[in-house]
Amino acid sequence: MKKNIHPDYQTVVFHDTTANEYYKVGSTIKTDRTIDFEGQVYPYVTIEISAASHPVYTGKQKQVVNEGRVARFEQQFGKLFKTK
Repeated sequence: MKKNIHPDYQTVVFHDTTANEYYKVGSTIKTDRTIDFEGQVYPYVTIEISAASHPVYTGKQKQVVNEGRVARFEQQFGKLFKTK
């Protein structure tokens, strides 16, 4: 294998600012910011959305009515794709 081509793998703290949750994860991301987390200093990255704040994972996802869109598409373009 070639030497010195892979990024450094290290433990990083990701902060979901929406839900105010912290995640300690191994990553190759580079950052100049650090945070004292659980008694140690780690690289620090802020994120806007994670499993703690994403609507799919929190159960707050809105259902989109696709039946009207599908029917409208078939009405406009259905004749082009039907086989005889």
